[in-house]
Amino acid sequence: MSTAYFYKIHLPSHVENEKKYPVVIALHGIGYNEQHMLQLMEDIKEEFILIGIRGDLPYKDGYAYYYLKEYGNPERKLFDDSIEKLKEFIEYAFRQYPINSNKVYLIGFSQGAILSMSLALILGDTVKGIVAMNGYIPSFVKEEYPLKSISHLSVFLTQGESDPIFPLQVGQENYDYLRKHAGSVKYTIYPAGHEMSQDNQRDIVSWLRYDCLNSSQNHTSSSIVSQDR
Repeated sequence: MSTAYFYKIHLPSHVENEKKYPVVIALHGIGYNEQHMLQLMEDIKEEFILIGIRGDLPYKDGYAYYYLKEYGNPERKLFDDSIEKLKEFIEYAFRQYPINSNKVYLIGFSQGAILSMSLALILGDTVKGIVAMNGYIPSFVKEEYPLKSISHLSVFLTQGESDPIFPLQVGQENYDYLRKHAGSVKYTIYPAGHEMSQDNQRDIVSWLRYDCLNSSQNHTSSSIVSQDR
């Protein structure tokens, strides 16, 4: 079996026969690679299967899943193709690895956040939760794609207070949309730019652990937190 994407996977050191594990599938930002995301989750590598997917298009010193006409305006065919290839990758991962299909998490930064949010809307209950950092949901995804219910979905949405690419207005729009549709949404604003701060990294690990442990419960809450550190 093969996949359109190169990827790196980390399995817990002692995988038990017949046991299924929660998985975090990580999507990097444009110009980065899979290691940029996997290093965020070093502290949970014995609790989750970790998969970092590398974009298949070269971009500067790294990679991309699709190219842009300009910020906020993806090349539509490349975007559509990346969605299809990522859907196929997730199906491939289910066949290849001992994944608990009820505990599938997507995490992404910038372009990876855009794809994580879009995939959650398209895949419905295939995805248990997402962490989306400094991204947005394209209007054509909301208006043209066949969307499924995400009333079960747990979301950790983060935004840099001084992000020059996606300003606070974009983060607020994400929050307003997701809290209307998702089961639970936590939105945190960090004193940072278009980057992942250390506080953000720490909070991601805590959120994933908490949500995975409590995944059998139905969440209906939303919260917004601004961190001044």
